[in-house]
Amino acid sequence: MKRYFREERVLAGLFGLVETIYGVAIAESQAPVWHPDVRFYDIRDRNGGRVGQFYLDLYAREGKQSGAWMDDAVNRRRDGEHIRHPVAFLTCNFAAPAVVDGRRQPALFTHREVVTLFHEFGHGLHLLLTRVDVPGVSGIEGVEWDAVELPSQIMENWCWEWDVLKSMTAHVDTGEPLPRALFERMWAAKNFQSGLATLRQVEFALFDMLLHTEYVPGRPGVHRDARAVLAAARREVAVVPRPDYDRFMHAFGHIFAGGYAAGYYSYKWAEVLSADAYSLFEEEACSRRSPARASGTRSWRAAAAGRRSTRSSPSAGASPKSTRFCAIME
Repeated sequence: MKRYFREERVLAGLFGLVETIYGVAIAESQAPVWHPDVRFYDIRDRNGGRVGQFYLDLYAREGKQSGAWMDDAVNRRRDGEHIRHPVAFLTCNFAAPAVVDGRRQPALFTHREVVTLFHEFGHGLHLLLTRVDVPGVSGIEGVEWDAVELPSQIMENWCWEWDVLKSMTAHVDTGEPLPRALFERMWAAKNFQSGLATLRQVEFALFDMLLHTEYVPGRPGVHRDARAVLAAARREVAVVPRPDYDRFMHAFGHIFAGGYAAGYYSYKWAEVLSADAYSLFEEEACSRRSPARASGTRSWRAAAAGRRSTRSSPSAGASPKSTRFCAIME
């Protein structure tokens, strides 16, 4: 698949799609950069006025943070009579172009990487195309967490539209576009295990609603009996096979033990759950992670949430709390 997704063809397809949909023009520009591989672009409207600018840092390299993300360097705002246009960072970790016999070869992407690029560019468009002049609610600012992924996931869909995909593919040797038969095979495999993915989202929603319904308004940190909270959670997932439930708790462990959004969720749940219920959930999460990560989580909770700082280590044997947790959840 990678031999069909040459970098220059993918970028041309991405930029052409955005220009067609939004009536803008994207062109490479000049700005100081932190690495020679980083590029800088202007986005201009139909009249040639500058709409925004963005840095594009596509390749993995030593010392670079892994993953893919978008962030703002400058948010759109009004400064007297002047409008400060937004500037974004778009960062990925794709394989850099190989050098063969002293010649730099085209960078090749997997289809998943193409989807990632479109996803991050969707976040970038959210910032770059805003018309709001108030910095606190301009672009990606002030957007609820359940809505912030909308622009990025809309952009992902274009990677599965044949008319779009075929125009941004060209075999690295022959220049031929992606064969329709191969695209049909990709499409057939696309939704494999989509039921499990849907179940994962349903479990997140059920658990989130459980926390909301069990919270006592006006009394921060006070909740109904922790056993009732956990028993209700068990009832919600009673129909879920144990392996799927373990996957859910694995994701739950990421939240408490340093995964994505750990600070935000741990802080919120430190407010929402009683000390007893919070400890039960956290110990279950920590028991599924390495002792080092678990220890870091426990010390963070004690320092940031002001909870009890002494508790048996999961690696030293089951504590009374973890035993109670397992008894309820099993």
